[in-house]
Amino acid sequence: MTWAVRGRSSTVFGPSVWRAQAAGKTIALTFDDGPSESTPELLEILAQYQVPATFFQIGANVDRLPDIARDVGRAGHVIGNHSYTHPLFCFRNPGFATADLARAQRAIEARTGVRPAWFRAPYGVRWFGMRAAQRRLGLMGVMWSAIGYDWKLKTGEVVRRLVSGTRPGAILCLHDGRELRPEPDIGVTLQAVRQLVPLLLDQGYRFETLSRLLCPTN
Repeated sequence: MTWAVRGRSSTVFGPSVWRAQAAGKTIALTFDDGPSESTPELLEILAQYQVPATFFQIGANVDRLPDIARDVGRAGHVIGNHSYTHPLFCFRNPGFATADLARAQRAIEARTGVRPAWFRAPYGVRWFGMRAAQRRLGLMGVMWSAIGYDWKLKTGEVVRRLVSGTRPGAILCLHDGRELRPEPDIGVTLQAVRQLVPLLLDQGYRFETLSRLLCPTN
């Protein structure tokens, strides 16, 4: 049951991907839990290296910081659904997932003009009712190939984890927020991105949004 709920390759509770069968050294950089007050600084770093990314935004944070949420899309990045309230979905009734994800879809679309096609479950936890929610809302689930644990590890450890988990088609996970907290400290994330991006570029990797990585003809 643990693998069904949290296994990165599990599709028990709904369609999901954790890597791409990509030709060449193409990868995707993704961020969860935003937007936050520090997201603009992250956007500046990505712009410096001309790196596109995918941001899984929390609906409540989008409603709190609509201008920043909108700036993510305007900068050319893809916006995904990361729920409205960042709940732990396990042990909730099946209808809860549909209600929460739908609320996030409405908030993101209303504030940014983007209707997400990608969904990442908070904590990577999938549960009963999620398949129906994804089908109703047109969402594909996304896990990760490597996660940085940037909310608890030091910068060097975060970078080492992600570099060691990077392969062609990898989906890397970091965070530009800390759940629903206002003004979160994401200093480790920012420093990790400053080190990670040029390092992987020097190794010949090319960054794409999830949409381009997983659907290269789009």
